[in-house]
Amino acid sequence: MSSNSIEITGSNSRAKLPVERFSNYQKFVVAVLAFLQFTIILDFMIMSPLGAALMPALSMTPSQFSLVVSVYAFSAGGAGLLAAGFADKYDRKRLLIFFYCGFLLGTLLCGLANNFEFLLVARLITGLFGGVIGSIVFAITTDLFPLSMRGRVMGFVQTAFAASQILGIPVGLYFSNHWGWHAPFLMIVAIGLLAGVVILFFLKPIDAHLKLQSPASAFRHLQATVSTPRYLFSFAATALLSTGGFMLMPFGSAFTVHNLGIPIENLPIVYLISGLFSMFIGPLVGRWTDRVGKLPIFTFGTLFGCIMVVIYTNMGTSPLWLVIVVNALMFLGIFSRMIPSQAMMSAIPEPSSRGSFMAISSSLQQISGGLASVIAGLIVVQRSEGDLEHFDVLGYILVGTAMTSLIMMFYIDRMIKRTPPSGPRL
Repeated sequence: MSSNSIEITGSNSRAKLPVERFSNYQKFVVAVLAFLQFTIILDFMIMSPLGAALMPALSMTPSQFSLVVSVYAFSAGGAGLLAAGFADKYDRKRLLIFFYCGFLLGTLLCGLANNFEFLLVARLITGLFGGVIGSIVFAITTDLFPLSMRGRVMGFVQTAFAASQILGIPVGLYFSNHWGWHAPFLMIVAIGLLAGVVILFFLKPIDAHLKLQSPASAFRHLQATVSTPRYLFSFAATALLSTGGFMLMPFGSAFTVHNLGIPIENLPIVYLISGLFSMFIGPLVGRWTDRVGKLPIFTFGTLFGCIMVVIYTNMGTSPLWLVIVVNALMFLGIFSRMIPSQAMMSAIPEPSSRGSFMAISSSLQQISGGLASVIAGLIVVQRSEGDLEHFDVLGYILVGTAMTSLIMMFYIDRMIKRTPPSGPRL
């Protein structure tokens, strides 16, 4: 494996560490995980832009729509806790295939839903399976890539977020505008089947962690994970990281259409251009994370993101170009928090408990996000004209949670520096 070197400056000394390059199989794994995440994120992200069409089509109130969004998070959180004890007991590839099949089934049911109750149950099923997949992906990433490469890996994997903006959401909205809101879910199932076939036939087994397992039961394995003091603080930080985003995301399209005055036909343009920017910035932030340091990039993302959120949530009727610019800059802040925080969290667990740690982290993140979505539904009020009131309050809450998480990540960074990184490589 070829490498060059960069200079890393610590508090008291300087050291040169190798910047390792990806092997061909590593590139394949990153591409597979990114495409997989694309389908998972798209399934979740599509709910926000479809909100403007879903609420009148199924006669849903803002609180009912927030419940449809949050039930995914609650079911994903519950599934994560249930799966945590078994997460390190099986080949991660097999777990991935099992949960991905369940996710596609739930998404298919979403596409077949014809009323609020049916859609609510379908989202619950989708969350039961889809919510666990993220933790499996991050466990695989931690198993197969050393800490010095994880910023770049997370950066590339998170381009799935941008790809869902560029390709998935505009295409999904196009399908929705021409064939109804059911069509985007059926589209996700179709492309998801392709991803499943690639994983089944070309991804190698990921079972090195099985050699480190004790004969303890799944319950005791879970108990050991949740009773580790340094894990508990990380769990709390992870849960807090997603609360603000879950508050804003469900009402993003409705706010853009009704408050900012952007016609619903122009929504794909907003997501397309901001997504193109995100696809460019994601790998760049990942590279900065490995070069500059994870905590400095996270700090920048937090401060810059808070400024942009306050601007966004206080905007009134605006021209299309300004809405696009503000959305793109918000994604710069989001990615600059998301990528380094995920890389930092991946360094916390021991190899023998990575799956369990990631499953619990994902579960708590989903549950806290679900609660945030419900709270947002109670705060935001939609007037008869369609405008959303108190949306700015959500922005101020996000700033508060973001600044609190910044303080917590400072202590997590110190914890990581006291613990040498470990883990197998490809």
